[in-house]
Amino acid sequence: MAVLAPLIALVYSVPRLSRWLAQPYYLVSVLLSAAFLLVRKLPPLCHGLPTQREDGNPCDFDWREVEILMFLSAIVMMKNRRSMFLMTCKPPLYMGPEYIKYFNDKTIDEELERDKRVTWIVEFFANWSNDCQSFAPIYADLSLKYNCTGLNFGKVDVGCYTDVSTRYKVSTSPLTKQLPTLILFQGGKEVMRRPQIDKKGRAVSWTFSEENVIREFNLNELYQRAKKLSKAGDNIPEEQPVAPTPIRVSDGESKKDK
Repeated sequence: MAVLAPLIALVYSVPRLSRWLAQPYYLVSVLLSAAFLLVRKLPPLCHGLPTQREDGNPCDFDWREVEILMFLSAIVMMKNRRSMFLMTCKPPLYMGPEYIKYFNDKTIDEELERDKRVTWIVEFFANWSNDCQSFAPIYADLSLKYNCTGLNFGKVDVGCYTDVSTRYKVSTSPLTKQLPTLILFQGGKEVMRRPQIDKKGRAVSWTFSEENVIREFNLNELYQRAKKLSKAGDNIPEEQPVAPTPIRVSDGESKKDK
């Protein structure tokens, strides 16, 4: 398993190998890794190698090499969470009803700037994140309850659009625990986000429950305000220019009074 995991991740990344091979660092690393496996496993090259195995077999990995390979496998899996997601065949995030608009790297900025009267709550998620999978039905239910003309819900997959995660400062690293991230936009600008980020760039612990989202983002007040604004925008008649009222002065007044 220690050898298969990095090999499977490598096969998944075959389309990007051409770009890797253009850089000498990656090419040398691949050659050295393959050379180590050949020398250790291929007789008679392995017969002269030292080993700490109890059976004294020099053509197999000893306990130190197994530990190193396991550590490297864990690093590879953390760096390739998307490939691990496909390998484990996890179910899709959510297939139920929702009032959510899905953005890509181009449409998110356009939509936020299109009508600044609209308040947006946008979830930044990734398909491989278990926390995002757990929050998906909760977020969909919130969109069914609170979506209206002036309050919209959106989602963007930062696992696919990495430039969006950089632009909005949402780290996709599992160590930072920033997925999912909810950001409230008003007037096209960020007002608040959960979870909050500390000075070290790590997420402050926060539970993504329906009650917490309603309370922290004040959804009830936002919903009522958005409904009032939408009704007011529909019913306000077009203002007509008002002519100034002329001031009439009676003949009996003095010049000083005039």
